[in-house]
Amino acid sequence: MTIDASQPLDRSDSIETVWQRVSPKYIVVDLVGYLISAVIVTAVSFVPLLAFEWSLGWLPPIVVGALSLLMVALTPRRVRAIGYALRDDDLLFRRGIMWTRVVSVPYGRMQLVDINRGPLARAVGLSELKLVTAAAATGVVIPGLPEAAAEELRDTLVTLAESRRAGL
Repeated sequence: MTIDASQPLDRSDSIETVWQRVSPKYIVVDLVGYLISAVIVTAVSFVPLLAFEWSLGWLPPIVVGALSLLMVALTPRRVRAIGYALRDDDLLFRRGIMWTRVVSVPYGRMQLVDINRGPLARAVGLSELKLVTAAAATGVVIPGLPEAAAEELRDTLVTLAESRRAGL
């Protein structure tokens, strides 16, 4: 289950926390998803131009296209910022470049550990692991895990969750 745990995700992380990163193949999955969404949203943004013959009708498609290109350009860096760490009492999950979100999920609070595989992710051998707790704000989805690593992590988390709940 070692994906690339040699370095902390950034300099503010403690030396003791070893972050596991998602597979680099997830960049392709995320890029294709963004490109499909960008094409649809850009096509819809042509409605003012075509339906109403609005003189500034070219402005929405240009803005949407530029924002879409920016999102596509940032995708590799954003995917590299996704990581998780197994600690003694909890799982830490981190994502985000500008707005970083770090969530700590105690093993004893996990109610469900689920693996999902979308069609594109399945085509490149990836899965996403979903952790559900009673609190809606701490639900975590770890995308871009290789299938074997996702299954191993799921089994590890289920075992840890069962042992921690038994101690409550």
